[in-house]
Amino acid sequence: MSTDNKPESSATPSTVESSTAESSDTASSATAQKQGGTQTPAASSKPATGSLDASLSAKAKKTKKPAGAGTAGASATSATTTASVTRRNRIIAIVALVVVIAVVAVFLIARRGTNVNSGTNPNANAAATVPVDDAEITIGMVLSPTNLDIRTQSGSSLDQLLIGNVYEPLVSRDENNAVQPGLASSWDVSDDGTVYTFHLNSGITFSNGDALDADDVAWSISELENNQYKDYDAIANYESVEAVDSDTVRLTLSAPYSQLLWNLTGRAGLVFDQDASYDAKTQAIGSGPYLLEKFTANDSAQLTANKDYWGANKAQIGTVTIKYYSDANAAINAIRSGDIQTLSGFDYTQISPLKDEGFNVEAGDDTDKMVLAFNNARSPLNDIRVRQAIRYAIDEDDIIAARGGVDTALGGPIPSLDPGYEDLADLYPHDVDKAKELLSEAGYGADNPLKITLTYANIYSSEIGDALTSQLADAGIELTVNQVEFSTWLSDVYTNHDYDLSLVDHNESHDFSQWANPDYYYGYDNAQVQEDYTKALASTDESETDGLLAQAARQVSEDAAADWLFNFRVVSVWSGKVQGFPVNMNQAYLPLWQISLLQG
Repeated sequence: MSTDNKPESSATPSTVESSTAESSDTASSATAQKQGGTQTPAASSKPATGSLDASLSAKAKKTKKPAGAGTAGASATSATTTASVTRRNRIIAIVALVVVIAVVAVFLIARRGTNVNSGTNPNANAAATVPVDDAEITIGMVLSPTNLDIRTQSGSSLDQLLIGNVYEPLVSRDENNAVQPGLASSWDVSDDGTVYTFHLNSGITFSNGDALDADDVAWSISELENNQYKDYDAIANYESVEAVDSDTVRLTLSAPYSQLLWNLTGRAGLVFDQDASYDAKTQAIGSGPYLLEKFTANDSAQLTANKDYWGANKAQIGTVTIKYYSDANAAINAIRSGDIQTLSGFDYTQISPLKDEGFNVEAGDDTDKMVLAFNNARSPLNDIRVRQAIRYAIDEDDIIAARGGVDTALGGPIPSLDPGYEDLADLYPHDVDKAKELLSEAGYGADNPLKITLTYANIYSSEIGDALTSQLADAGIELTVNQVEFSTWLSDVYTNHDYDLSLVDHNESHDFSQWANPDYYYGYDNAQVQEDYTKALASTDESETDGLLAQAARQVSEDAAADWLFNFRVVSVWSGKVQGFPVNMNQAYLPLWQISLLQG
């Protein structure tokens, strides 16, 4: 359960679940390839025209006239010399042309500014970037951690700040949410899917200089399980972990678990220094490319480049400050004034004017699902006809357009970045007449209208509630909206299941387990869905896992267990000097090492 609070103006409000209860990792191949990640050199070398000219001149001086040559020999030598000069001039001309093209290319890139390819580092010319020691950036975000103890404190803001930046997991993920090598350069999986053997990179060190080896990995996982730290259940079917040697770790399960690798990209896979002593609530000692310099709860965090970082993902900016804003206007004024250079997490309609002021504005893919939850376990929502009528009555495209048109239609419980995704947006197209017909079959009409209540936390804006009230009214449904404090929502809706409809942004990846759990606050109970999900978790075949998840997700949507209003896309803003700002999934995964600053 995430306890992060988010302002009403925010487009990425608190999430209900921050623990990863399941994962359908598609990277169950026997061996992973070594991580890519091209790094920009510290400086570019000068064009080599001067050296080439000197070489050609030296060769000309060494050319000797053949012994005993007469006039004919002289003529031949003259012709040879002329040809050599001609060739030399052509070479010089070609080299000069290449240099001119290179200079023009750098100039055009600098003028054009950032061209972000989500999650990648677009730097191709280190000469155009500010040196690491001189580079500073302040990044504006919304959700702030209350403390830094990532083993006990919930909330995606901790993941955003620390994972991949200060602490590193055994395996990592890329901008498309796929598993990649991390501290482990490769891994092997037994044929029965129960034994994972991880091979660590060499020369890994923590920021305090201690070596990171297999003993630290085994200790971290053992501590996670024995103390039941946050996300300990992400290693389902856990049996044991051991250091085979200093560079090899063996993790054994009692039964296959297809989501293990993806789960290890998060908190469950983080490796800590077993010999270090520090206050984890205010300090951090990890192996990542950044060091935690300073943390002020609910205000800011400052990171500095780890100059002794062991890996390829070296920091390109010396000092990074994350500044947290609860008010959109304050954040927007800060980026306009230059106090911050990037901003992410606010509603598109609020920050879209910045596009006309020279800022880059881009929406990134994410796993957030804005769910209109139905209480499937009690009347009147236990009638599938009522649930279907509500889905037909809602015009998701209209809601998306009102939010600026950057979000995408979803139609089901699995977003595009997760395994098992299928576009289900057309299962229930907007059809008011169909909605009325179903309501009539269920016994509702003009003389007996369906009356239901929408209860949701006031951390979300009222606009969606207003839109739903209007749309459902067109189908003859009387909707009462009740916005409450988040703590009240947790008690009444999430815990006691006392509601008709609710509205929640479920931002977790790989969270389909909600729909296979009849005790979850949705009250949805379908034996076939539960069976398909169980099989998906136990499968050792990637394609089979995806197929079973997709099949289960379609069934959930066909049953109208909820309505998925949209797949939320996080909008980010940055100034023209910023390069490589990650736009995909940046509310939970923000690889700061990808960011650099242009000179000028």
